[in-house]
Formats: sequence, structure tokens, C-alpha cells
Amino acid sequence: MIPIRDTTPSKSVPVVNNTLIGINVVFFLVQLAQGPAQDHFVYLYGLVPAKFTVPRVAAYFSFGQNLLSLFTFMFLHGGFMHLIGNMWTLYIFGDNVEDRLGSARYIAFYLLCGLASGMSHLLLNAHSNIPTIGASGAIAGVMGAYFILYPGSRILTLIPIIFIPWFVEIPAFFFLGIWFVLQFLNAAGSSGHAGGIAWWAHIGGFVFGVLFLKLFDRIPATGVTDRLRHATEKKRSHRFQVIKTGRGEEAANLYGSLTITQYEAMVGARKLVTIPWGLQKRLYHVVVPQGIADGQVLRLKGVGRPKSDGTRGDMMLKIKVQHI
Repeated sequence: MIPIRDTTPSKSVPVVNNTLIGINVVFFLVQLAQGPAQDHFVYLYGLVPAKFTVPRVAAYFSFGQNLLSLFTFMFLHGGFMHLIGNMWTLYIFGDNVEDRLGSARYIAFYLLCGLASGMSHLLLNAHSNIPTIGASGAIAGVMGAYFILYPGSRILTLIPIIFIPWFVEIPAFFFLGIWFVLQFLNAAGSSGHAGGIAWWAHIGGFVFGVLFLKLFDRIPATGVTDRLRHATEKKRSHRFQVIKTGRGEEAANLYGSLTITQYEAMVGARKLVTIPWGLQKRLYHVVVPQGIADGQVLRLKGVGRPKSDGTRGDMMLKIKVQHI
């Protein structure tokens, strides 16, 4: 299963979340640039429990270097796919959490989740000499916050069946709940770092993400956050949408709704939608004309159910203009 996006749109551009993704990419490029010295670089800036607990190892590092590694480890990655996987997950879940907390609180929340995940790994693998790197723990904290904030949201997931793309919407509480259970089972059934994966860091990040959310939700947003939200207000909705269909009086016709922003209603838009009925799921390009109003209906000819004469009914898309 490959998560594509969630179905809860954020109201503003996630400036901090996008910046964190950019920083992770830059750190990865710096890491690659080390060449043969990359292992030393990872050992120095990664989280190595033995540097804090084993005196003969700790003697080679200053207090400042050890303190710095508690934060730098979460910006390093073990390879291109490790980076892509983490950044894609952060892209999907981080924008909504930033939307709720605001930019200032979100950056503090993210870093604290990363720190807490690292400490969880350190305490449970106190004498390990293996460097732990990656944003997974901090992102697990973001996922924990999302689990609490948006349990009713759905995760649009791609399930490739041979060469056929199959898109399904999985409830967020189920998607994230299963993820957490799998982390726990893997941690309980291994040393906690089997296969090069710090399972307890994931678990710690998720749990502390839930706890920190409760704390940060009580801290009032700053005036800077309000001004930034206004400046970064999104003008466009998701280009790809899943249309939930229903039947009308004519069995061959299908009915659904398409959500757009006020800006898109004014200037027009192009959307890629998947329209499921039964076991069939097809992709269609939909052109939203300029000046369309809330409640107007777009008629997609021949997109409905088959008729007895071999033709197809139509798809009636009701436009919903999102008021932010």
C-alpha cells in the first residue's frame, strides 16, 4: 500500500513543513558529499547511545558534539529510498498538523518529537554502538498528533494490482493505528534495532507526539502565526480527488460533488478525479469553467452506469466552493 495523500485539506501553505523537507534534502546531499568519510560523518552527527553511556567511547567526543547529535541525527538518512519514504510521509501528514498548531508551535513540536524519539531509543539501547539516523521518529510524532486531531480523515492509498492502479480511502485512525501496532510488534519481536530500523524511536515519537500535542494545544498562537496563515492561504484545492457516488432517479446516472476553492471558482481549474462504483474505478479529467458558482452542476456525459441499450448514463458533479 502506498499512501498518496489525506482527504483533509490544509487551509494554508505549510511553510515550516516544506522547509523541513528542504533541510532534510540538503543534509542528505551534504552527507553524500562526504564520500569515503561518510561513515565517520554519520557516526559523529548520528545518535550513538554508546557516546553517552560508555566512557571509553564518550571520551572521543565533546559535550557539545554529543548535544548536537541529539538533533542532527533526525536530518540524516541511510539512503535515497529512506529519505523519500520519510519525506513523503511528512508531506502527507505534516501540513495538517502545522495548520492546527501554527508555524511557530509546529517547528518546536517537530524538534521535541524528534528529541523524544531519540531519547526513547537511547534509553532502551543504552550501550549500542550503532548510529541511529533519520527523521522517522520526529515524523512518527507528527503521525501521533494527526491520529488525535483528524481520526475521521481518510488516507487515499494506492494498491497496485498487477498493472492496474487501485485507489482506496482508508480511515486515518485505522491506517495510523495499524502502523503503530506494527512498530510495537516489530520492536517486541526484535532487539529494537533489527534490520537497521530503530523501532522504539518510532514508538517513542508517536507516543510523545500525542502527549506534546496536548501540551502545545494549550499554548496560545502568536500574532506572527495569524499573519503567516493569512499570507499563505491556499488558493487551490487538491488536484486529485475521489468522488463518492450515489444514484439518482435514473439508475444509470451517478451523482457526486467536487470541492474547489473560491479562487478556482473565479479563474477555473483542472482536476483529476477517480469515480468508483462497484468494483470499477476510473480516472477522468474534469475542467471547471471560470465563474462557476457554489451548487452548480457539471455534467460528465457517458461516465455513468451502463444502460440496457449499450450506452452509459452521465455523472452529475455538484460544485462545492470551499470558504476559508
